Amino acid sequence: MKLKTKLTLFNTISKLVIVTIFVLLLPRLIKINQTYTDSKLRKQKDRMLQIVESQGIKSYIQTGETDASWYTPLKEDYVSLDVDSLPGNIDTIKNEKRILQGDTIEYRILSHNFKADNKKYLLEIAISVDTITETTGPLQNIAFQVLVGMILLTILADQLYSNYVLKPLGLIIKTKLVGHKFPNFGSFKEVKTTTSDFQHLDLSIHKMIETIESTFQKEREFISNASHELMTPISILQSKIENMFEQEDIVDEVKARLLEMQKILNRLKSITKTLLLISQIENEQFLKEDNISLSAMLQDVYDEISIRLQDKNIGYEATLPTDWYLVSVNKFLLFNLFFNLINNAIKYNNPNGEIKIVAARENNTFTVSIIDTGIGINAEDIPYIFNRFKKFRQSLQQDSFGLGLPIVKSIAAFHHIRIEVKSEKGSGSTFKLIFPLGAIEIKS
Repeated sequence: MKLKTKLTLFNTISKLVIVTIFVLLLPRLIKINQTYTDSKLRKQKDRMLQIVESQGIKSYIQTGETDASWYTPLKEDYVSLDVDSLPGNIDTIKNEKRILQGDTIEYRILSHNFKADNKKYLLEIAISVDTITETTGPLQNIAFQVLVGMILLTILADQLYSNYVLKPLGLIIKTKLVGHKFPNFGSFKEVKTTTSDFQHLDLSIHKMIETIESTFQKEREFISNASHELMTPISILQSKIENMFEQEDIVDEVKARLLEMQKILNRLKSITKTLLLISQIENEQFLKEDNISLSAMLQDVYDEISIRLQDKNIGYEATLPTDWYLVSVNKFLLFNLFFNLINNAIKYNNPNGEIKIVAARENNTFTVSIIDTGIGINAEDIPYIFNRFKKFRQSLQQDSFGLGLPIVKSIAAFHHIRIEVKSEKGSGSTFKLIFPLGAIEIKS
């Protein structure tokens, strides 16, 4: 999962947690509203007591009367004054039901008794519970809508800010790691960012790439120079051994040893040439200017290797369109690529086995598969078969140098050909070459 997605997901989850907490705290709004109502009732009580103190109780209760009350037409609230004959003081606020004109209504009632004109009176100020609830509902809805709006706004802001903050990281990945031909990365271009972590990351990646590129370049130069230097003494030794064969007094035992030496020198010469070829390919010292028929090239490979097929009695079948042409390629290198793959298919095949070459068109890509019925490759070895000098057990048994597939990989990379390998131990292998767009054209 991308870092930007993780940040957005985290922000979204955090907002959902806030919403959950808000929903759980909604009941407290009722308590808050109730507290506000109680405060309002106490203020009304204080004003009533001030009026009674300044104007007298008679302004509400006339002579000869013991009570007075008034309420709104919808009975949403009421105020009442009664002569209180009960002992003790009262100053409470609680929910109680009252009957007004035959209707039983639940009120939030403030009850308070006081003395006026040497008499004790009971004051009740009430607000209906339905009125309080009606006020709480809209408050809850408004609060919820405001909360949702703020959450959506913060999610959008988080997304925009995350995109802004992480943009340099995306540029670092795109410009420094993706789309470059390893290990050639080109010149360093600093990614502009005010985030010190990204600045450090950009510089660290650049230094790491420089180190890798320098190391690879030194390795290429060493292999190239060593290969060139080795060819001269190898050729001299071969010439001396050949001259020794021409001596008449040489005994058979010496001849046998000279043959062994000559065999070893031939192997050394083959390894040196192979290393030199790989170095030249990786240093791009070959041109890609050839156009050649695919079927004609594979026919040339077959003509050169057919004797080996006959020696092991291996069947060979090539299903190739005659109108497929390889364009802008290096014929010598591609010949070596197919030769090495088919040679391996013979080398590691079983007697009386089969090799099939199949060309296919998949959507806009062209593929060529080399399929054999040989000994196969262990699943755990497949990721390493193209590693230089990585010798597996079957290579050792076949007296191989472990350089055939590295050559194939280097040539394929030079032509931007992708290789897929499928193999099962004891059931054979399939090497599938996937050519890039434009590498193969159909010509009538």
